[in-house]
Amino acid sequence: MPVITISRQMGSLGDEVASALSRKLSWECITRDLLMERFFPESSADQRNRLAESARFYLSEYKDGRSFKDVLSDSLEELSRTTSAILLGFGSQLLFSGNENAIHVRIIAPDEVRLSRIRKQFHLTEEAAQALLSGTDRKHKRFVSHVFSVDSTDETLYHLILNTGYMSVDECVAAILATLHEHELRVRISSETVKEGSADHQTTTPVFKNPSEEEFAKILDMYHIEWKYEPKTFPVEWDSEGNVTLAFSPDFYLPRFDTYLELTTMNQKYVTKKNRKLKKVKELYPGTNIKIVYKKDFLELAERLRGFGAPEAPSDTDINT
Repeated sequence: MPVITISRQMGSLGDEVASALSRKLSWECITRDLLMERFFPESSADQRNRLAESARFYLSEYKDGRSFKDVLSDSLEELSRTTSAILLGFGSQLLFSGNENAIHVRIIAPDEVRLSRIRKQFHLTEEAAQALLSGTDRKHKRFVSHVFSVDSTDETLYHLILNTGYMSVDECVAAILATLHEHELRVRISSETVKEGSADHQTTTPVFKNPSEEEFAKILDMYHIEWKYEPKTFPVEWDSEGNVTLAFSPDFYLPRFDTYLELTTMNQKYVTKKNRKLKKVKELYPGTNIKIVYKKDFLELAERLRGFGAPEAPSDTDINT
């Protein structure tokens, strides 16, 4: 299940972002206190105090020969198999570093902004606020360093780093939701290619092969229709040694309609070849929706797609190309 981990600086509004995101998604936000109650119910008061004060204590044995860190990691992994959640702090970005369904977010803010927020929140002098800020930053960094041997400020650990010195809580939530949507789509397509035996060709930036593809993409954008360019290749013929000799890479995929579109000209030679490939894809990959679209039908198709309010794919009669 999808998981969002949030690492944050003190005074960065990271807790507020996590709470707002939890409400928006209706996902549970798991904090350190909740972890202690749920995953370490047999721990003593002394053990909890030591966990709060000493990062190295997470590496000591809890029970059955397993450390606190091991129990925490195993418990969260088991939870993520059935439940989506927001994990706030405690090195969760490292616990889920190898999980393709996890998105890692870090919330930061300029020191002067954090200092101002802390002074207002705790009614502190500038000196006291600075001491609290510096001490908390060191403690957070030390925890991740001691338990995971990693620097928590390393930017490469995160999908997204958001600066609340320039962004509101709502803007941060919107950015995370947009990233979650794109990430889930990419993971789903990748997973489908493994199951089908097709090839994953998702790229960061689409490079169109001809002007008509770019023109069609602009039309889809104009009508606010989400698209992916050549995200997948379907092998349809193989030689005696199992090498692919013929494959079909539809030009566009429309996630909302779960439909692939292949653009073509009126040249009968190309139409016949593409129809042959299309027939083979439908035979070899049942349930795959692929339509061939002529350039003259671009605008008409976009108008029809825009008219659909439900997410299910249009039928053959709905997209008559």
